[in-house]
Amino acid sequence: MLTAIHPKLPMRNKALTKAFYIDQLGFQQSGNDFEGYLMIKKDHIEIHFFEFKALDPAENYGQVYIRTNAIDQLYQSLLDRAVAIHPAGHLQVKPWGQKEFALLDPDNNLLTFGQSV
Repeated sequence: MLTAIHPKLPMRNKALTKAFYIDQLGFQQSGNDFEGYLMIKKDHIEIHFFEFKALDPAENYGQVYIRTNAIDQLYQSLLDRAVAIHPAGHLQVKPWGQKEFALLDPDNNLLTFGQSV
C-alpha cells in the first residue's frame, strides 16, 4: 500500500538549494547529510534533491505540485519574506477549482502550491 511520495529534483549547488528552501521557504533538513544529496521537509511533505552540476536551468522542467490548506497565509508569508513569485504564477483561482501560485527555485524547478476552492 502506498503511504507517501518524496519527489526528487535536480540541484547544481547543495548549499544554495539548502539555503533557499530552509532560509526562504521555511523547510528544515531531514535525515542525514549525504554528499551530493539533500532531503528537506516541512509539515507533511518531503522533497529530495540530487546533485546535477551540469544542469542547465533553462532546460530543467522539474515540477512539484504541493497541496496546502492555508494558501492565502502561505502566499502572504512568502511575500513577507520577499520570495520571488513566478511572473505568471501569482495567486489566483484556476478553472480546475484550485487556488494556486507558483515559484521557481535556484535551479528552475517549478513549485506550484494549490488549495481546493
